[in-house]
Amino acid sequence: MNLKEFAASELAGIQEKGLYKDERVLTSPQQAHIETRKSRFLNFCANNYLGLANHPELLAAGKEALDRYGFGMASVRFICGTAEIHKQLEERVARFLGYEDVILYSSCFDANTGLFETLLDEQDAIISDRLNHASIIDGTRLCKAMRFRFRHGNMEHLETQLKRADKYRFRMIATDGVFSMDGDVARLKEICDLAERYDALVMVDDSHATGFFGPTGRGSVEHHDVIHRVTLVTSTFGKALGGSSGGFTAGPREIIGLLRQRSRPYLFSNSLSPVVAAVTLKAIDLIEENPALVEKLRQNTAYFRREIESAGLSVRPGEHPIVPVMLGDARLAHETADRLLENGIYVVGFSFPVVPEGEARIRIQVSAAHEKEDLDLLVRSLKNLGHTARTG
Repeated sequence: MNLKEFAASELAGIQEKGLYKDERVLTSPQQAHIETRKSRFLNFCANNYLGLANHPELLAAGKEALDRYGFGMASVRFICGTAEIHKQLEERVARFLGYEDVILYSSCFDANTGLFETLLDEQDAIISDRLNHASIIDGTRLCKAMRFRFRHGNMEHLETQLKRADKYRFRMIATDGVFSMDGDVARLKEICDLAERYDALVMVDDSHATGFFGPTGRGSVEHHDVIHRVTLVTSTFGKALGGSSGGFTAGPREIIGLLRQRSRPYLFSNSLSPVVAAVTLKAIDLIEENPALVEKLRQNTAYFRREIESAGLSVRPGEHPIVPVMLGDARLAHETADRLLENGIYVVGFSFPVVPEGEARIRIQVSAAHEKEDLDLLVRSLKNLGHTARTG
């Protein structure tokens, strides 16, 4: 069997198990109501938490930046790829989050893969939540540090692993701030307590929190009031902050300085487009100037969670706008998503290996761009499918 035949066999197996991921082509901007080549849908599966992906002020900022700076830098930062707007964005994000310095990356995936191997080596240890994002997992694999994993959200097991890692020079606890499949928030106060007790650092990937979660949208670290106890925060501009691309690491000035000198994704990848930088700056301005955006998302989330629980469906508890409706069976999850799509509602079913076996679900993502009637329509549609969902 050659590689082409192997790939064909693997694809056939994925399709047979009902795990094949179709890509539906959008013909409209990313927003609460989207269009494909065939129809129009109410969208509940985007990371567009604040509805800014097609906001007119962001579009205007992008057009102005395109005229002023051009489309791309065609270089890496340390050669000739640093524009003034890159420095402005780094300073702005640092102020917004309350950290000394920020370094930009092409994505948060790059931020995570460029973090651990730069700062840690075989003298050190990483203690990582078992449900961390793939980018943290890949980042730790690239690093020579000893790797320990703790059971998801289990502080007793985290403490056990910290004790096992006691002999190492630097110990870094790595966790998502919000876990994207469950919408649950890391227990950051308790994690920081343990880190201080065992002289460890804390790193948080806050991609599903930056810009909209916490009292003023500063993320899970603000939600738990641990901004000055978490050493490093990585996150993305590709979700609430305009939904395009780009990521960053925020932290102490000296550590960010070392990343600028040695982090491989930073040194060997083209600079973030100035257009994206300008749009992100405008997004942060809107969030700070208009707290009603964050408040509307909070109200939408609370309303939808209350209504969906009243409909008798099984959902993961919480307060985050990621709301997983638990169905159990993989085929049932995908069939339910297809039936909702037939009713004009765009959601996606998730199953193993993305989530544990037996925990298939529909992941719903609430946005500030949704209106109450949008949420009501989704609740009614799920309720009409409720017998199928509950028996799953």
